[in-house]
Amino acid sequence: MSEASACAGPIPSVEMCLSFLAEENVPNKIIDHCMAVEHLALKIAMRITKDKETLALISRGALLHDIGRSKDHGISHAVIGADILRKRGLDGRIILIVERHISAGIDAAEAEETGLPVRDYIPLTLAEKIVAHADTLITEKNRAPARWSVRDAIARERGKGFESSALKIEKLHAELSQLAGIDLDEII
Repeated sequence: MSEASACAGPIPSVEMCLSFLAEENVPNKIIDHCMAVEHLALKIAMRITKDKETLALISRGALLHDIGRSKDHGISHAVIGADILRKRGLDGRIILIVERHISAGIDAAEAEETGLPVRDYIPLTLAEKIVAHADTLITEKNRAPARWSVRDAIARERGKGFESSALKIEKLHAELSQLAGIDLDEII
């Protein structure tokens, strides 16, 4: 999808997003995660921008970022989710948020290694970056979403042997913290 055609569809309401998740049979545990990511993403976003359209894109992109987990829990869930939303005719900017949220970004070479269609999945826009980063900072503790520090998120990636991902998380955290004027780890 070209960036020029990325704005073709409507920005759904929060209620519509939750309805889409239910219609796609996304497990409640994943919906809870998506809602926690939305909450953190909006906290980050409101430190950086007051633009209502950008905030709406961040909200809806965060709510829908894991819709592809209705079909697959592997890394391909981002591409699957983007396809689901494309078929629904959603705004292309939300589709790109969903497609580019994995591992703080995956370049074409990494995509090929993981079996994804070969292209870059690097978050480019502010909305894409905020949702991708918020997703890396939300984990599960006692069967409920919980907030991790960036240090813990980086350690998790390094512990899995994903040094490239750890470095991207660190870089994205620094960039967004600078834009926010505060270390994002201070935002609870």
